[in-house]
Amino acid sequence: MTLRLADPTDRDDLGAFTARVVRLDQAAAIRLTADGGRVTAWASTPFEVLVTRSVAGELDPPEPVTAHASSLLTALAVERAEAIDPGPPAAWVEELPPEGGWERVDEVPAAELDGLADRGLALAREHAGPMGPPASLLDQTVLTVSPPGAGRPVTVPMRVLFAMSGMGFLGAGPGGTEEAEQGPRVRVSASGSWTRIDARYGAVVRHRVVSLPLLVTG
Repeated sequence: MTLRLADPTDRDDLGAFTARVVRLDQAAAIRLTADGGRVTAWASTPFEVLVTRSVAGELDPPEPVTAHASSLLTALAVERAEAIDPGPPAAWVEELPPEGGWERVDEVPAAELDGLADRGLALAREHAGPMGPPASLLDQTVLTVSPPGAGRPVTVPMRVLFAMSGMGFLGAGPGGTEEAEQGPRVRVSASGSWTRIDARYGAVVRHRVVSLPLLVTG
């Protein structure tokens, strides 16, 4: 399997994404898929949400492949040629969201999410135990976004903002005139049981439907 990245900027973008994945989880795996001249990287996080980043590139052969994030990071840093060996295969057990069927719900100022994440991190440091932040904090709804009309509202839990903050997705960068005046914004989309939040440097994706355990009584 060969990963081809012709543009050094795309190599650097994928390298930065991979480095942040490794920083969150040294044992993480990255799933690479290819379509239409672009390669999309997927990774799970300790916050139980997926993070993703797409760059211009190809896989040869054009089949999905899973690599150890640490091995891929080393390859991106060492192999400066267009063709890159992502390293030995790794296991991938996460379900990926559908490619199509996404509907835009709304856009939210990135600064608002940054502020919510900062307050959540302060609470996490205050209440963290041996296993990290409590699940009640991670699952707390911190933002509700409603689409125009009578569509189903989308709730965003704290764990999504922690993932976005940990991956550095909310940073500002050069933008157009409107963005310069209003600040960067993130797009909230929904597809069936999935929620996706796209920011400048990547996206966070999460299942909205959690299966309840089956209770059997005698």
